[in-house]
Amino acid sequence: MKRFRIAFSFAGEKRDFVAEVAAILAKKFGEDEILYDKYHEAEFARARLGRYLPKLYHEDSDLVVVVICRDYAQKEWPGLEWDAVFDLLKKRREDDVMLAQFDGATVEGLFSDAGFIELDHKTPEQAATRILERLALNEGYPKDHFSKIATSGQPVLKTSTPNNLPRLQPFFGREKELAAICEALDPAARTWGTLIDGDGGMGKTSLAVRAAYDASPEHFDRIIFVSVKQQEQDDHKVRKLDGFALSSWLEMINEIAHELELPQIMKAAESDRARLLRTALKGRRALLVLDNLETLNPAEQDQLFTFLQYLPGDCKALLTSRIFAGNRVLAMKLHELDQTSALRMLEEIAKHNPRLAKSNEVDFISLYEEAGGRPLLLRWVAGQVGSGHCTSIGDALAHLRSCPPGNDALSFIFDDLLTRFTAEEISILATLTFPAQPIPVEAIAEISGVPLDQSCVILKSLANRSLVVPYQEETASALVPMVGDFLRRKRPEVVAENGNRLEQRAYALIVENGYQQHDRFPVLDDNWPTVAPALALFVAGPNPRLQTVCDALRFFVEFTGRWGEWLSLERQAEARAVAGGDHANAGWRAYQSGWVHSLRGQAHAVLACADRAQAHWQTAKASARERSLAIRLRGLGHRMKKDYAAAIADFRVSGLLTPSSFPG
Repeated sequence: MKRFRIAFSFAGEKRDFVAEVAAILAKKFGEDEILYDKYHEAEFARARLGRYLPKLYHEDSDLVVVVICRDYAQKEWPGLEWDAVFDLLKKRREDDVMLAQFDGATVEGLFSDAGFIELDHKTPEQAATRILERLALNEGYPKDHFSKIATSGQPVLKTSTPNNLPRLQPFFGREKELAAICEALDPAARTWGTLIDGDGGMGKTSLAVRAAYDASPEHFDRIIFVSVKQQEQDDHKVRKLDGFALSSWLEMINEIAHELELPQIMKAAESDRARLLRTALKGRRALLVLDNLETLNPAEQDQLFTFLQYLPGDCKALLTSRIFAGNRVLAMKLHELDQTSALRMLEEIAKHNPRLAKSNEVDFISLYEEAGGRPLLLRWVAGQVGSGHCTSIGDALAHLRSCPPGNDALSFIFDDLLTRFTAEEISILATLTFPAQPIPVEAIAEISGVPLDQSCVILKSLANRSLVVPYQEETASALVPMVGDFLRRKRPEVVAENGNRLEQRAYALIVENGYQQHDRFPVLDDNWPTVAPALALFVAGPNPRLQTVCDALRFFVEFTGRWGEWLSLERQAEARAVAGGDHANAGWRAYQSGWVHSLRGQAHAVLACADRAQAHWQTAKASARERSLAIRLRGLGHRMKKDYAAAIADFRVSGLLTPSSFPG
């Protein structure tokens, strides 16, 4: 192996493209192994560079990639480089040269049968893949030896129990904790399960997921994983997802009910859902894995632990939280990973990182001690080795040690990672900050604006760096929650930009597939994980668009049982309409809220909505039809209260009294 794995010869007109390809390859081999001028500015600042440079191409590079364009032959420096390259060809070292072209351009000295990689319609990612394939073939490997995403040699964890668990990174150690969890989840144990609490990046979610995979199929018929997620308001309009994402105990109930295919629970009144779910769980032998509970407020945590206290005996729960909650007797404090297991983890990572593989055990122990045994921090720091100017574990350690006292080391390292991410990687990460549930790769590509094939490669790479979590055989992905927190604080403008794309995509889906187009409801249903987080963006956006969304979704949310989202959307849209002086639409929003309450049998709430609808429509000087609907809604409320005299009076005034209006 020579000094440079790959050398580039190109004209300045194609610098932007080559720079992106070089950056991708540098993540694989390190900048000092890629002959790209910007990586070696100090070395190339010399008087006779024209004599020095051709030797690097001729003698010190494993593969020379010549990027030919119409300007290539006229440029001075490419001409010097081409002399060295052409000599390689004359000496029949054709394997050492890879030809690529834009616009069908060629260069003097090549025969008409020369083969090229056509770059006109290729992304930098695709070009980098072709280069890596050629390098692998030259060295006797399968062509995907360098281009494929490295995977662990460990077997993929599986269980025969139906589940929606995320894929787990290679897992090391924690034998004592796993044994304790296994004991707590045993049906004979007289507890609901256990809570894992500990600092961020300590591996709580990984431990919970591993324990769930290890749970005996003889004990459980279903494993349900729910990760709670909440976004915070900031100056760049990264808006809260209250009511539309898994940001509350009620929404957690909804997700569990959805996984168990119990739509009647999702339709029920908020005060009844926990009781109905607890009743429905009897005999189902379910293991509930509830992640990131620190995002629940104290009142919601109280509701959760009350629910768990009366969980059916054949069901168990496994919880994680950065902040302790509940009964300490049923909790497990997760501390740092033991040194032996941490070294095994670093050795596994080093198998797929040539630069890290040059480290010795002393280096690994130093990293372990500096990282405080936090698995996520170990993975992030180790993943930096060979990237950018971090050429060795010594460089990575020096950077970690430069973290100012009192600063969070994970946040500090993430800042550095941000400088190394490509624009496409940041866009994909920003896209994943919004959905509360895993979303399909196709949707990620569409929202982020990154081509699908490139998105697949990037997502695998991000998963290997412990930044995203793959689901469903890698057909869907979600963000590591801590990454979302950091990205919203560090790059809010990118998050906001992707939020706008998410909103535009959701609006098109809603309008094209909503209203009374029942045959198109499955399209909306399949895309709901990306539509739901956009609802909060609509609430914060222009009122006319929000009212259109309400009208378009009205039948879909009723038909699919998403009554909680329906009611929350109508309430917030009513408030927005009032604030904007749009009393006509405010009346419709109050009316629709009343209709949801009528479906739930909540008479007092129906009457309150009817009064609001009537007041809004009077202010708007609405037509007789609207006024009649408000009176009819009030009649429904009276009938539900069995105040039949008042109901009859309302129905007569509304002109909608029918023989079927009352029992008997």
